[in-house]
Amino acid sequence: MFLDLLIRRNPTFIEAVIALHQQGKLPANSYVIDLDKVERNSKLFQTEARKFGLTTFAMTKQVGRHSGFCQAVIRGGINQSVAVDVACAVACDKAGLKTGHIGHLVQVPLTEADFVARKLKPEFWTVFSEGKSREAATASTRAGRKQKILARIQSAGDTFYRGHEGGFDAEDIIETADGIDKLEGGYFAGITTFPALLFDPSTGKVKPTPNLKTLELAAEKLRVAGRTEIEINAPGTTSSVVLSALAEAGATQCEPGNGLHGTTPLHAVEDLPEDPAVLYLSEVSHNHGGKAYCFGGGLYIDPVFPKYQVQALVTSEPRSRYDDLHDVEMPDYSAIDYYAMIDSGAGKNPRPGDTVIFGFRGQAFVTRAHVTGLKGLSSGKPEVTTIENGFGEKSFWPGVFKP
Repeated sequence: MFLDLLIRRNPTFIEAVIALHQQGKLPANSYVIDLDKVERNSKLFQTEARKFGLTTFAMTKQVGRHSGFCQAVIRGGINQSVAVDVACAVACDKAGLKTGHIGHLVQVPLTEADFVARKLKPEFWTVFSEGKSREAATASTRAGRKQKILARIQSAGDTFYRGHEGGFDAEDIIETADGIDKLEGGYFAGITTFPALLFDPSTGKVKPTPNLKTLELAAEKLRVAGRTEIEINAPGTTSSVVLSALAEAGATQCEPGNGLHGTTPLHAVEDLPEDPAVLYLSEVSHNHGGKAYCFGGGLYIDPVFPKYQVQALVTSEPRSRYDDLHDVEMPDYSAIDYYAMIDSGAGKNPRPGDTVIFGFRGQAFVTRAHVTGLKGLSSGKPEVTTIENGFGEKSFWPGVFKP
């Protein structure tokens, strides 16, 4: 879905990756990040966010919390992350990207609360229930801190991904805020939901979910009750072009993830300010039955679009040409992605060792793929930085072994 975007708007990235892979400097089964573009995108995003008074927390899971990605984001002016879970926060913190928000996608487990409060010291900590409020506050008391707590709220009719449900009843927001304020180690700082915005494939536009209206109504109740200084956290499908809509709805915080590497669903159908800055690299392993099999391991395509014909660019030459595109049969979601199958024929017969470039919306953190940083493209001197795993740690890649 994003391969055309890469060919049109960042062809030198594709060409550099092919050249480096053919030189033995990049591993197959690797998400590769154009760190120069990430820095540019982050600066662009942060400039726009400041226009609307929005605080930005970077989401890093899609590119495996890569340390170079975190540092490029910091150079772009964003200095805090939103963490999926504690492991995510630890990876970002080690890279210098401090924890701005934790507890939203995944609540903090009871036995990890003390570590979060004492070591990570998040600016905001989201809770779904009274019990989790007490855990956050108690751990913060032990750490000698007073924690800003966000209440995740929900109303009937709100939209949630299956397995993401939970939160305080929005009708009871005043009682919820008062209850959190009574806790010794924390205080009520605001409200949040997810997703506040979603891409609509039928119209090709980003639209507000019912959740955004829930936030607006709850915020109004809080204002009437005298709570005028509250944070409104409204993540979901966040690129720079949606920030005005978020601000108009009263949001004070935004959390770009795919927006920082140009792969939100809207990027696939419109040319937005952010440039595409990530691709998935594979290699042809063998041929069988009219197909060329390429290595998998990171072939998880985030299902934000209906199923479509996946294509890959296959070549051993450092070029980005539409002539090198092939249809690809991806492994079923129920299967382990050992390989994907590339169509051969019509004079285009991939050979073992050929480079395979995919451009899809990935989620590196749920795969067994490498995540690799590439710097220097903007100056014409591409260089591999680090090859890491999905926790932002340097990984052992046997391809660099020298006997």
